[in-house]
Amino acid sequence: MKLTLIYFDLPVWRAEVPKISLFMSDIPFDNRIISFEEFHRVRETGRLDDGTSIPFHQLPCLVANGTSIVQTGAIARFCGKLSGLYPVNDIFTAAAIDQFIDLATDITELLFSMGRDVSDDIKKLKREQLIDGELGKKLAVLESNICSDGTWTTSNQLSIADIAIWRLMGWLSSGSLEGIPTDILLGFPKINRVCSNVEAEEKVKEWINLTYPKSYERGNFFKS
Repeated sequence: MKLTLIYFDLPVWRAEVPKISLFMSDIPFDNRIISFEEFHRVRETGRLDDGTSIPFHQLPCLVANGTSIVQTGAIARFCGKLSGLYPVNDIFTAAAIDQFIDLATDITELLFSMGRDVSDDIKKLKREQLIDGELGKKLAVLESNICSDGTWTTSNQLSIADIAIWRLMGWLSSGSLEGIPTDILLGFPKINRVCSNVEAEEKVKEWINLTYPKSYERGNFFKS
């Protein structure tokens, strides 16, 4: 199968989940990077400059044998099934994984919503308020729903949910978000356990070394 993943040159969880899933299973794909300038045209036309269709005019986009697929969850599940990191026949485990992917989306949208159409100072203030408010609540919910007696979020097997949580939490605790402290994950041992375990995977380390910019901030995880 010919696969192409299209996104910006940023290690954002929405795109990293499918990329790392495929990479960990040695499934070849074209890692296509586009500019923000081209994306502005995509938002208007629904196509890349070379004519590649981008459904819903948004990224990331997966092109599989000429068929374009968008939406974070759809792409993650598609690549997870190919790589063995998402169950094909176990509907209960699949639903458990889906919950974490959807929560990661909720947290991402919450953070972005605080930065839309406001000054940098107001954005920083709003994000600081989130820590004791809705963001703090969502992190507590995430912590309480991670499997207590295993290595990963849902079971003793790595899944796309773990990769999503690791990269999202890495961004959240990296210091790159004004108003969000690098020690925000202090006091969440299960979240930190999952993140540390994902980052300890040899193929994940290899992917980071191969593709992440030198300025990449890994995130602040607290090992128990």
